[in-house]
Amino acid sequence: MSNRVISIFFLTFIGLTSAVFFVIALSIWVLTVFFDRRLVLLHLFSSFWASLYLWLMPAWSVHVAGRRKPAWQRHFVIVSNHQSQLDILVAFRLFIPFKWVSKAEVFNLPFIGWNMRLNRYIKLKRGDKAGIARMFVDCEKALSQGNSIFMFPEGTRSKTGDLKDFKPGAFVLAKKMGVPILPVAINGTHAALPKYSLNFHGRQHMSIRVLDPILPEQFADLSVEALSDKVHRTIAAALEKLPAA
Repeated sequence: MSNRVISIFFLTFIGLTSAVFFVIALSIWVLTVFFDRRLVLLHLFSSFWASLYLWLMPAWSVHVAGRRKPAWQRHFVIVSNHQSQLDILVAFRLFIPFKWVSKAEVFNLPFIGWNMRLNRYIKLKRGDKAGIARMFVDCEKALSQGNSIFMFPEGTRSKTGDLKDFKPGAFVLAKKMGVPILPVAINGTHAALPKYSLNFHGRQHMSIRVLDPILPEQFADLSVEALSDKVHRTIAAALEKLPAA
């Protein structure tokens, strides 16, 4: 019962504070949109907004590791495993510039979804061929403008936390655009917030690690399937080394 009360309180806190943070985000957008064409400052504020909820939950800790400097020096197709909705908050803890690829329904959420629109994150309409084609066009445009994009190649959250097979989209983009891949491994979020659950699950430790970039010349001769398998193995090996919850 207490876990449900904590969860309701925390979700209510997110809902109420999101209205305030959206007003700040909108102000940042108005003040910076004409000179910050990639909206990096707005994204960094969004990273702070998301990170605040992790910082304020005393039962949760997040360990961030790996070299984040390359993500400031060039743009990537960033790919990560997907254990939980908390992966999104944890990924924001990296404080590196990127555009999310997210399901279209999220963009309709009050405040949080509206902020995603301000950031020009990229919509994906699952199961809709025209929507998927539009997502690829938007990703190519973002990459051509020097933006990184962040994708979960599993397509959806894992029910068990185990790494699922990867869909090919991220790797098709990387090969077509000649953009390096930046693998990211996230662990512990499934225990903190399993799929289909909104309950509080006690003290949890979560980890996120940025792995070594995979440069275009390293996968130029690989098929999309072989590249997908390579990145899958890389993330799987990293997950074995990351501390569990």
